[in-house]
Amino acid sequence: MMSSDLTGAVWRKSSRSENNGTCVEVAFLQDGRVAMRDSKDQGNGPALVFTAAEWSAFHGGVVDGEFTTA
Repeated sequence: MMSSDLTGAVWRKSSRSENNGTCVEVAFLQDGRVAMRDSKDQGNGPALVFTAAEWSAFHGGVVDGEFTTA
């Protein structure tokens, strides 16, 4: 989904983010979905949109270290 389709979304970036351009932003949408985009695209790139269940599974995988590389 293009970010332009998410006008009105309130995007948040982690307070732990650094200014090196390797961050993502997240928007919690009114219908319960969650959108995520690359912060270096400055709102002009695509966004992934998750259902609440998909976001919960993704977040759980991040917390559990499922996506870390050795």
